[in-house]
Amino acid sequence: MTKTLPVVLATLLAFSGVTAPAAAQQQNQPLDRIAAIVDENVILQSELQRAVNNIKGQYAGREAQLPPDSVLERQVLERLVLVKLQVARADGSGIRVSDEELNQAVASIAQQNGSDVDSLRQRLAQDGIGFSDFRNSVREEIITQRLRQSFAQSRISVSEGEVDAALAQQNAGGAQYHLAHILVAVPEGANAEQIATGQSKVDGIKNLLDKGELDFAAAAVRYSDSPNALESGDLGWRSLDEIPSAFSNQIKNMKSGDVLGPIRGPSGFQLLKLVEVRDGSASGDARKVTEFHARHILIRVTDQVSDAAAKAKIETLRAQIAGGADFQAVAKESSDDTNSRGQGGDLGWFPADAFGPDFGKQVEGVSDGGVTPAFRTDAGWHIVQRVATRQTDVTDDNKRAQVREQIGRRKLDDEYNRFLQELRGEAYVSFRSGDRAEGTAEPAKP
Repeated sequence: MTKTLPVVLATLLAFSGVTAPAAAQQQNQPLDRIAAIVDENVILQSELQRAVNNIKGQYAGREAQLPPDSVLERQVLERLVLVKLQVARADGSGIRVSDEELNQAVASIAQQNGSDVDSLRQRLAQDGIGFSDFRNSVREEIITQRLRQSFAQSRISVSEGEVDAALAQQNAGGAQYHLAHILVAVPEGANAEQIATGQSKVDGIKNLLDKGELDFAAAAVRYSDSPNALESGDLGWRSLDEIPSAFSNQIKNMKSGDVLGPIRGPSGFQLLKLVEVRDGSASGDARKVTEFHARHILIRVTDQVSDAAAKAKIETLRAQIAGGADFQAVAKESSDDTNSRGQGGDLGWFPADAFGPDFGKQVEGVSDGGVTPAFRTDAGWHIVQRVATRQTDVTDDNKRAQVREQIGRRKLDDEYNRFLQELRGEAYVSFRSGDRAEGTAEPAKP
């Protein structure tokens, strides 16, 4: 499972079977008609209605920002389609979630909402939600997260030069820009009629904005074809080098609240709003971490060596060391860690969390020169000798890591959205109305 599942009950399943109680009251009798066929999968009308109701619940008090029900349903249905496509792609890539991982995730969600699993089950039942449906939605959430992570690992890289350039801009006091956008999608290889339709739609949206008949956030929710439409098209904070060149030169001369565009891009026509600007100077706050120099001995658990046998062996080695044997000599002779065995088990300098929380906790629990009790990790049974401790200034390393993460996240957002468009374009998707197939709808016009 991922380190943390960033979900809470109110938002995890915005596009699934979990809704607020009010939504459940509106939908006492789930509908079994098919809302869409997605390759070999289907989306039921009841799934769609629950997801729509949940969105309405999130916009309570701001209902005027939402589009008409027919448009909202189509937006939500498109998101459900993307979820199905991602889960299917992940399944074909061998991405799986075990029952144990799913149980841990459900327990984590319950804990984040101040309850336990039994209480969560009861709450769902009161709202008319099946616990198995809830678990399936959690499973799909984890799967799509893992697909995104796998995509990032295989396709996203950030060079040291990019980090250097971003840091140089920060150090020079370069500004950061909070942006939002509206996308009017145009199919890849679009013909003249499709391009003209897109141009007409984006011009209509811009006209509404210019007249003040609709604010940008509401227009994004109503009309944008971007996956973040229901988040008001928010793109977050970006430095100038993280903004496509088609926009960056003009953004420098814009004021907060200005709207740029329409501009034709690879995905269609875009309107870009500068929400606000802030000083992007890098923080000068110093940051120090404790690092440890340590050696270890590992005895692995394998098909040939049981857990009990590995534990008995590591405890025997620890007794030898306690009796005066040299730790490094014992490590060279007996450790199963081929990377460190030749160096007498030496791991060099590392922060406490470098090898996982259990390892770090044991190292922190002894003094310099001391040897830990035998302890178990996923790798096997260990003993660790702590050699020395130091305080290291990691301010620059920390800045570089933050900048690298920001650039990587921006690249991932852009690349993954293109990936989703490709996935959607290659799929067979048929929207249904009752028993009649509608086909793929055109984007709503303002």
